[in-house]
Amino acid sequence: MQCQNTVAAPPRRRWPSSRSLHCGWQAATERRSFGTGVRAFIARPTAGGLSIPDKTIALNRRARHEYSIEDSLEAGIVLSGTEIKSIRAGKVNLADAFARIERGEAWLVGAHIAPWEGGNRQNHEPKRDRKLLLHRGQIDQLLGKTKAKGLTLIPLKIYITERGKAKLELGLGKGKQLYDRRREIAARDSRREVERELADAGRR
Repeated sequence: MQCQNTVAAPPRRRWPSSRSLHCGWQAATERRSFGTGVRAFIARPTAGGLSIPDKTIALNRRARHEYSIEDSLEAGIVLSGTEIKSIRAGKVNLADAFARIERGEAWLVGAHIAPWEGGNRQNHEPKRDRKLLLHRGQIDQLLGKTKAKGLTLIPLKIYITERGKAKLELGLGKGKQLYDRRREIAARDSRREVERELADAGRR
């Protein structure tokens, strides 16, 4: 009787699909820089290839009405436990908020974060000054622009990232003159009138 030696065939190699390659490329490039020392914050891809956008909690609606925003960047915020809970619940207001650089650090001033309802005696002060987390190079750039160009630091919005962290969009802007505001209002009214006429024409 003659024995025959059998050799198992090697497993087939599976090449990654174009979709997985695309998702990997997105993950590798989820952050891109613009300018020097400034990072752009964009929606990040998940494992399934779908992006989860940041959740906006509070907008400073007066900011773009009163200032011409020339640039913006993302800053972290040093918060207490009750503060982050209140922010996630949407109990924050930026109407009277502004930012400043003092003793080499950036600060958020005047932002109102309501006390947490379930807090105890260690609940936070609603309008306390809060430290912003920025790199040293970013702080130096902001300080230089505010002094050289007469720009103002304006909090634009607070949002929550997919990881549950609160971030501040900080703008650099110049105050609008009265005629700038009037021209902007006139242009907005004219645009609305055109849109109204087009909508009426579409109904006929």
